[in-house]
Order: sequence, then C-alpha cells, then structure tokens
Amino acid sequence: MRVLIVEDEPYLAEAVRDGLRLEAIAADIAGDGDSALELLSVHSYDLAVLDRDIPGPSGDEVARRIVASGSGMPILMLTAADRIDDKASGFGLGADDYLTKPFELRELVLRLRALDRRRAYARPPVREIAGLRLDPFRREVFRDGRYVALTRKQFAVLEVLVAAEGGVVSAEELLERAWDVNADPLTNAVRITVSALRKRLGEPWIIATVPGVGYRIDTGTDTTGLGTDTTGPARDTTDPGSTRA
Repeated sequence: MRVLIVEDEPYLAEAVRDGLRLEAIAADIAGDGDSALELLSVHSYDLAVLDRDIPGPSGDEVARRIVASGSGMPILMLTAADRIDDKASGFGLGADDYLTKPFELRELVLRLRALDRRRAYARPPVREIAGLRLDPFRREVFRDGRYVALTRKQFAVLEVLVAAEGGVVSAEELLERAWDVNADPLTNAVRITVSALRKRLGEPWIIATVPGVGYRIDTGTDTTGLGTDTTGPARDTTDPGSTRA
C-alpha cells in the first residue's frame, strides 16, 4: 500500500510517515496543496490522508481534484474540528473516512487498511476494444497480447479514448479529463501526447483523428460520418478543435 500524507505540521507528518512504514505501508509527505497536487500528478497512490487546513490549495480543493480525476482513490480526512457539520461537508467533498486530531496511530492504520480492502473490492473493469486491453486498476495496457509501457499522461489519455468505445473525444475534453480544468486551453499537449501514444502502441495506428472534431479509437467502422485520419504521428497536423492540440 502506498499513501500520500498531506499535512502542514512537519512533526506530525513525519511521525505518521515513520509509523506507517513500520506497518509496511509506504508513505510520502506533502506539506501544502501545491506539493500534494504535484506528487499526485507524477506518482500513483492507493490512499490519501488529507488535512483540510493546509496552505495553498486547501485540503477541500485537493479532495475535489482527486475525486474529479476519476482515480477512485479513497480519502481519509484529518481535522482538528469534531463538529458534525464539519464532517458532513468533508464527506460531501468525497472523503471516505474522517479522523479527528489528536489520534492514535494504530487507529489510523486500521482505518487505512479497511479503506484499502474496500478499494480492492471496487476495482474498475478491464476494458477491451480493437485489440487493446486496458486495466485501470493495474495501470497496464496490452495490444494484441503485447505489453505496452506508457507514461502516466499517455495512460490517462488512452483511458478516456477507450472509455468512449469508438466515439469521438474532443481535444478540449481530453485536456480537461487527462490534465485538469486549469490546463491552458491553448496548449499543444494533447496533440503531442496523442502522437507519442500512437508511436508507443505501434502500427497499424489505432488512434484516429477526426478532422475538426477530435480523436477516436479506430474500431474498423467509422460511425461518425466525418471521416478519419489514421496516418500516424508524422501526419498528425490536423487541428481537431479549437484547442491547439
């Protein structure tokens, strides 16, 4: 199990981290909202222990981002307040459990293990389309039985496209779902990532560009009536929408 601890009190954060490691639970620390979001963007975590009162983006905002990412990562919120209204608002944001400070490390460990068991029973389904097999839980992709190593962002883009089951996904939607709502709408990150993803998946190219609209998984049947371009990364110069991607 790997846990992200988001806590701005260094002594408490380090004590929790060291205690979890003694229980064979790997843990990283983020002291503010910005650090938490950065770690979440580059690492995969099984659970988040999140203090609501942190600098930068608040704990509430970090929780919203985790929920919006669709990762299904359980969130255990920490707070110094024991009011029922405070807990209700935390659960409303997507928290799966709550722990009031001060707390015993043993109780935290028990709650984390319970959340991890719950998460294991709620594994997202493996998706298969056009020779692709995508396992969201294990973060694995196979094409025609061959394992394909992808970056975190490439996996996120492919996951959105596969979920559309051959339907067209606009560059704007990919930017919002695989990056975040604050991503620069004029970035060419989507185009660059799709081009790299095509290369990773190999020929024949399976990600089609629908000119002026977006991208889709090529299932061999074009039901859009808009035409597609599957000529590959070198020819992917079409702007699929208003986003330069």
